[in-house]
Amino acid sequence: MQQQEYGSPRNFISEWTRKNFQYIPPAFITLILLTGQVTFGILDSYVNLIVAIVTSVVGEVVLARLVLGTRKNLASAYITGISVGILIRSNVIWPYFVTALLSIMSKYVLRYKGRHLWNPSNFGVSWMLALSTMNVAGLSMQWGSNLAAMSVIWILGLIIVNRAKRLHVTVTYVASFVILAYIRCLITGDAFLAELSPLTGPMYQLFIFFMITDPPTSVSTKKGRIIVVILVAVVEFVLRLNHSIYAPFYALCMVGPVAKFIDLKMNSPKEQLKPAGAMGS
Repeated sequence: MQQQEYGSPRNFISEWTRKNFQYIPPAFITLILLTGQVTFGILDSYVNLIVAIVTSVVGEVVLARLVLGTRKNLASAYITGISVGILIRSNVIWPYFVTALLSIMSKYVLRYKGRHLWNPSNFGVSWMLALSTMNVAGLSMQWGSNLAAMSVIWILGLIIVNRAKRLHVTVTYVASFVILAYIRCLITGDAFLAELSPLTGPMYQLFIFFMITDPPTSVSTKKGRIIVVILVAVVEFVLRLNHSIYAPFYALCMVGPVAKFIDLKMNSPKEQLKPAGAMGS
């Protein structure tokens, strides 16, 4: 009946995707988690992951009500929680709680013209990795030679960011990373494939498909987003030359909010139209 209403299977699928897109990014990040866990066992503990997710979701519900007096779709909070659960490593449970809480709080405390400036999980993970190095490490596992798993993730990721109108962000970052990786190998003498290999890991897949494409914390123009993501890649390049193993997180944490602040200062904070549940964490 519904399929007949839309005229063709293709139109039916397109309309269904438009109406239910909010559920696709959470499902996709869950796929990244499951693939990484089955392939390499990337999680230290399911309990830590659950703590991060529950903290993010509860924090979103409470703060949205207290600060904004409203209810919010919880897809973003789920993405934040699962990102925290994947991206940090600790043999104690409190970093997962604190990182998730910091991430969600940044959306409601660090605001300008009614908009938050930092990607939530990027803020929480960056600060936790910088300030609690004795208790916390970051995920650095690679997919290794599992080309099938990596290919599935990349194909689905590119389809989803294209649907969220952020494909140009992902493509620009990847192109910049590849070029700068080659320059880095000329400077350091390391093998080019070694410099390129981080792109195949879960950490970078979350970074590429969720953090840098996050619509609420992106600048308002396509040209601006391209410039910003190139700057992020350049800052990451410099940090990597100084042996910063968490360079992408720190680079986005420094560049992204400044760019968003300038964008909001120069333009009125219009609500950026985006598909429901667009990529973001």
